[in-house]
Amino acid sequence: MFFPELYSSGKDGERERLHYARENCRFVTATINTSMSGFWDISAKLHATSLYHRHASLVSWTEPAVKPTTHGDGSCQDRLHTWFFAAYLPRTQLTLDLKTIRDTKNALMGLGTLKHSTTTTVVAQRLQDKQELALAKAASTIDEKADTSSQISGDNIIPGSEGVTEHEYATLRRVADRLPYTAWLVVIVEFAERWSYYGTTNSFNNYIRAPLPAGSTTGAVPAWNRAEGVAGALGQGVQKSFAIRTFNTFWVYVTPWVGGILADTVLGRYNTIMIFSVVCLIGHIILTASASPAALQHPETSLGLLVLAIVVMGLGAGAIKANVSPMVAEQYQGKLRKETLPSGEVILRDPAVTIQTIYLWFYAAINVGACGAISAAFIARDQGYWQSYLVPTCIFAVVPLVLVMGKHKYIKTPPRGSILLETLRVCKFALRPAFSWNPVRFVKNVRAPGFWEPAKPSHYPEGQVPAGIIWDDEFVGEVDRTMKACQVFLFFPFYWLCYSQIDGNLGTMAAAMKLNGTPNDLIQNLDPISIIVMIPVFDFLIYPTLRRWGINFSPIKRIYAGFLVAGLAMLYAAILEHYLYAGSPCHDNQPSACVDANNTPRFVDINVWVVSGPYILVGLSEIFASITSLEYAFTKAPKRMKSVVMAFSQFQTALSSALNFALTAVNVEQRFTWLFGSFGVTSVVIGTIFFFTFRQLDRMESELNAIGQGKRDGFKDEAHDEVAEKA
Repeated sequence: MFFPELYSSGKDGERERLHYARENCRFVTATINTSMSGFWDISAKLHATSLYHRHASLVSWTEPAVKPTTHGDGSCQDRLHTWFFAAYLPRTQLTLDLKTIRDTKNALMGLGTLKHSTTTTVVAQRLQDKQELALAKAASTIDEKADTSSQISGDNIIPGSEGVTEHEYATLRRVADRLPYTAWLVVIVEFAERWSYYGTTNSFNNYIRAPLPAGSTTGAVPAWNRAEGVAGALGQGVQKSFAIRTFNTFWVYVTPWVGGILADTVLGRYNTIMIFSVVCLIGHIILTASASPAALQHPETSLGLLVLAIVVMGLGAGAIKANVSPMVAEQYQGKLRKETLPSGEVILRDPAVTIQTIYLWFYAAINVGACGAISAAFIARDQGYWQSYLVPTCIFAVVPLVLVMGKHKYIKTPPRGSILLETLRVCKFALRPAFSWNPVRFVKNVRAPGFWEPAKPSHYPEGQVPAGIIWDDEFVGEVDRTMKACQVFLFFPFYWLCYSQIDGNLGTMAAAMKLNGTPNDLIQNLDPISIIVMIPVFDFLIYPTLRRWGINFSPIKRIYAGFLVAGLAMLYAAILEHYLYAGSPCHDNQPSACVDANNTPRFVDINVWVVSGPYILVGLSEIFASITSLEYAFTKAPKRMKSVVMAFSQFQTALSSALNFALTAVNVEQRFTWLFGSFGVTSVVIGTIFFFTFRQLDRMESELNAIGQGKRDGFKDEAHDEVAEKA
C-alpha cells in the first residue's frame, strides 16, 4: 500500500473508517506517488504540488469523511504529510539538509499549511511499536526549523531560464520550441547519408552470401524466377557474409573517434562533415565499380574491391556520424521561457523537450533514408547490383551541396585544441587526493560526494588556485556529468547485440519462408518503416500525454524499456526459428539452404511476413533506447566535447560487433534458436541491472542538465562565454 504504516490493527470500525478514507484518497496519493521515484529532483517535488492542487476538488469532498481523531489520522492531506516523514524518510537512509526538507514539505503540502502538532502526534503514535520514535521526533523538529525560513522554494528562478520559477516549471504545460531551419538542413544531410549507407549495406548479405543466379552477370534474378528467386553475386556463404558485415558495422562505429577528436580539437564539426563527405563519396564509387559485370566475372577481385570500399566508406560515414548528431541539436539555442498562446494559456517552451523532439525527428530522417534500401532490394533483384549501388551514390552527392547551402547560417561550436587534455587534467586533480593503493578505499574515495572538489577553482583560497586549473567550476561539473553518461553507455553493447540480428540473420530466416514475390532482404525495411510510423505517435500523443499525467518517463526509464522490448523481439525470433526448423522439408536445421535436385529453393510453408514481428519490436526499442542515447550524449557532454562523447556513445555499437564477431562460430543457422533466445534473455537481465544501477541519475536529471547553463567564467585564455559562433 501507499502508506500502510498508518493503518491501525485495532477495532473493526477503525479499520473500516481508515479503509474508506484510503479509497477516497487513493487517486491523489497514487498521483503523488508517481513523482516519488525521482523525489529528490526539485522538478519532481514541485510537480507533485501541481498534481495535488489539480485534484483539489477530490480532496475537498474526501476530507469530511476523515475527521481528525485522537489517533491523529487527520485529513488526506495530513496523512500524506505523515506518511512522508514517518514512512518515506526512514526508507531513504539519506542525509537531508534543511532546504531539501523544506522544499519537499512545501511541494507535498501546498507550500506548508499543516500544523506541526499533527505531524508530531501521528508520527509518534504510529512508530512507537517499531522503536523509531526518536526519528519521528527528529523529523518533526526538522519540519519546524525548515518552516522558519522565509524563502519559499517555488519562487526560485531556474538557472539558465528566462525568469521561470520552479513553481511555474511544475505547474505549466511544457512543450517543444520551434526548430530553426538550419536544423532541418542538417536533417537533410543525415537523410541523404543514411539512404546511401542502408541502400548499400542492406544488400550485402545476399550480395556476399548467394552466388550469381543462373544466367545472370549482374546478380539480378531472371524474370521467369522473380517470384521465388534470390539475388546474389559472390557466393561466399553465410559465415563469410556474416564476418564481412560484422567488420563493416565494427569499423563504421570505431571511426567516429576520428571525426569526434578532429572536430572538437582541430576542424570543428562543420568542416569535419564537409571533408569526410568527400571521402565517403569516393568509397561509394569504389563499391559501384566492384559490382560491375566485368568485376563479378572475377569474384575474388570483386570481393577485394568490396572490402576496400567498406574501409573508405566506413571512415567517411563514421566521421560524419560523430558530428551530425550534435550539430543538429546545437542549432537550437533557445532557453526555458514562458509564452502565452492565442487561447490565453501560458506554457513553457522547454529546451529539454525541444531536444527530445529534435532527436525524434532526426531519427525519423535516418529511417526515411534507411527506406532507400527498399528500392535497392528491388533494383538488385531486377537490374543487378551495380545499378542498385549507383542510386545511393548519386543521392549521397547531395550532402556537400546542402552543407554549402547553409554554410553562413549554421551555429558552429569552435574547436578547442586542448579540450581533451584539459578533461584529463580535471580527472588528475580529482584523482590525486583520492588515490589509494587499497582498491576498496580507492573506489570508496572516487564515489565520495566531494570527489571532484579538488579540481574546482573555488576549492582553493583566493590567489592560491594551481596554475594548471584554467577552467571554471562549471566545466568540472560538466566532466563529472560526462563520466556519469559514459557509464550509462557502457551497457549498450548488449542492446546492440539484439539490434544486429536484423542486419542479416533475420534476413536469412526470411529466405527460408514463402516469399510470394517479396525479396527476402526487403523485409528488414520494416524496422525503419515502423519507426517512421511510430515517431509522430510518440511525439504528438504518447509523450505529451505522459507529461500531462505527470508521469516522468525519463531517459533512464526509456532506455530500460528499450532493453526489455529488444529482448522480447529476440524471444519472438527464437520461437519462429524453432517452427522453421520443424517445417523445413530438409529437416537439417538449415531451412534457408534447403533446395531440390534442380537447385530450386524449398520453402517452409510460413508466409514471410510473419517475421515482421521482431523487426517492428526492434524499431520500437530504438525509439526508447537508441534515440534516447543520442539525446543523452548531447545533453550530458560539455559544449566543447559533444562530438567525442557522441563518438563514445556510438563506439558501443563497435564493441557489440566485436562481441558478435567472437560468436562467429555459433552464428550459423543451425543454432539460431539458441542464439536469439540467449540474446533475448541477456537483454532483459542486463536492462534490469542497468535500471537499478542508474535510477539515481533519473532523480538528478534536471540538476545534471542545469550544469553550465547559467553565466560562467569559462576558460582563462578565452573571452567570456565564447562557445558558439556563426560563420
